[in-house]
Amino acid sequence: MIRRLVLDVLKPHDPDLVAFTGRLGDLEGVEGATAKVVEMDENVQTVRIAIEGPDLEFDTIEAEIGDLGGSIHSTDEVSAGERIVEDSWVSGP
Repeated sequence: MIRRLVLDVLKPHDPDLVAFTGRLGDLEGVEGATAKVVEMDENVQTVRIAIEGPDLEFDTIEAEIGDLGGSIHSTDEVSAGERIVEDSWVSGP
């Protein structure tokens, strides 16, 4: 079971970051979502999104990001198993 995902996502300016993150946080099985703008240009934003929950469905999250006009560029972190393991090499900007 997947408990945490950190994704690098390219999204349009609309919906704004608050609405975009809120929609991801409202997905079934998601206990929390945090997003941070990494880069912005005239048409799009690159955001880093961390999502946690007891049993995340990657396909559902990917589909919701697509429905919001975004696309996943990379999966930067995955935590699976009974608990999330924190390690100094995992933590970072």
